[in-house]
Amino acid sequence: MKIKEDNTRVRWMMKILVILFIIHGSLFASFAQVSVEASIDQIEMLVGQQAHVTLKAVAKRESKVEFPQFQSTQQITPGVEVLACQPQDEQEADNGFVEKSMVYTITSFDDTLYYLPPLTVKVDGKPYKSKSLALKVLTLEVDTTHVEQFFPPKGVQDNPFEWSEWSLIFWLSVLVLFLSAITYYIYIRLRDNKPIITHIRIVKKLLPHQKAMKEIEQIKAEKMVTAENSKEYYTKLTDTLRKYIEERYGFNAMEMTSGEIIEKLMSIQDQKSLDELRQLFTTADLVKFAKYSTLINENDMNLVNAIEFINQTKLENVPTEETVKPQLSEEDQRSVKTCRILKTVITALMVVSLLLLIYVVYATYQLIN
Repeated sequence: MKIKEDNTRVRWMMKILVILFIIHGSLFASFAQVSVEASIDQIEMLVGQQAHVTLKAVAKRESKVEFPQFQSTQQITPGVEVLACQPQDEQEADNGFVEKSMVYTITSFDDTLYYLPPLTVKVDGKPYKSKSLALKVLTLEVDTTHVEQFFPPKGVQDNPFEWSEWSLIFWLSVLVLFLSAITYYIYIRLRDNKPIITHIRIVKKLLPHQKAMKEIEQIKAEKMVTAENSKEYYTKLTDTLRKYIEERYGFNAMEMTSGEIIEKLMSIQDQKSLDELRQLFTTADLVKFAKYSTLINENDMNLVNAIEFINQTKLENVPTEETVKPQLSEEDQRSVKTCRILKTVITALMVVSLLLLIYVVYATYQLIN
């Protein structure tokens, strides 16, 4: 019986220990979740100097952490002013926790030992306080026995002029003026030289048969058919046909005899139109070289044959516009190239001058201020 009672007592004691361990662990875990710590970078400083209080809070990443906020010159405790509140970057902690911190810049103008009260941080609305801190503010010892060593405040003094500080700015300014003068001189030279402007023109081109018919109309207008000078009439008429044949078929008809022209056309034209053309050229050769006299109706017939030949051999569906590109001489080409070089040089000088001017203005501003 005694042994059973002892075993029962031991089991109860074990249960009590387990329960206490669980309660202790849960309490420890609850306290380990959030921690707030405050520190100061120096506990002593001279009057008017600044110290920094760092307030850290370790909490879960998703927790809402609210640090105390102070306005500029607001007192954290009587005699100690807060100049600024600067939040810091988050730092990783263990077990999914993060460390958030805030740095407070403080100052004081009274020499005494200050008690900095605990700062309260709210985590998810629940307040957590830090430890209290101390700050001792000191003043410089003044030797009051030697009053003659005290001096009144000095007035505003100008800094002495030092050439070493201004020499670079001065020479760069001279360089800017020099480059500007060169740029202006080159611009004047470029302006005085009249630029060569070339334009590509698109002109309407008359087709070979249109040119030929235009010249035949001119022959009619000058009434060369009825004139007594048959040689001039046939020379004009055959030259018109030769030009037409040359442009239409692409061989040099102006330098060929009548027989060579007919022979050349034999392979590409029908016999009927060539017979009429042959008759026209034969009559023209007789008039020009054998002093053959023609009748008026014969002149009219040859003119009609010329018009008929042109109408039978003309080409309609060809382009009627021609691109005309101007041909520049070697001197003009050199002038155009020189103008391009001068324009490039002017642009480069303007860019360099502008950059140097900006630097001079900036450096002057830095020295003055």
